[in-house]
Amino acid sequence: MEARLDTTANPVTSKLGKYIVSASKVVHDSPLPAATRELVALRVSQINGCAPCVEMHTKDAAHEGETPERLTMVAVWRETTVFTEAERAALELAEQGTRIADAAGGVPDEVWSKAAAHYDEAQLGALVAHIALMNTWNRLNVISGQPAPGDYRPGQWG
Repeated sequence: MEARLDTTANPVTSKLGKYIVSASKVVHDSPLPAATRELVALRVSQINGCAPCVEMHTKDAAHEGETPERLTMVAVWRETTVFTEAERAALELAEQGTRIADAAGGVPDEVWSKAAAHYDEAQLGALVAHIALMNTWNRLNVISGQPAPGDYRPGQWG
């Protein structure tokens, strides 16, 4: 598969990418747990069908010590017991925030309340920002037809 657009060479998308990387650093440096951050990134990317992001976040999470069992179960997190209640709340918020168009009223208050029960204000801000940024990356990659080359190395892109 060949990309429709070389987003690293295009003057607009390459500049945008630099800004998104900068914004992502704010999330990375936040008090949101790294494991939660990677699980959310992986789930959002799975929903959006973003192959390069699924590859990246699976490998980054494994590199940071995430188990193969948990990585395998992210797509079916509701039907497993391997995630904490806090992680489950983050994954649910990530799904609802990614599928906004599917819910007439946006993200339900119940979903927000579950997340707010486990994360403080700074962590919630990071979680919301992370979900939004992941959706941005996914859309750029999917629309421009970016393939997952299979040779991503942990930490390669940030």
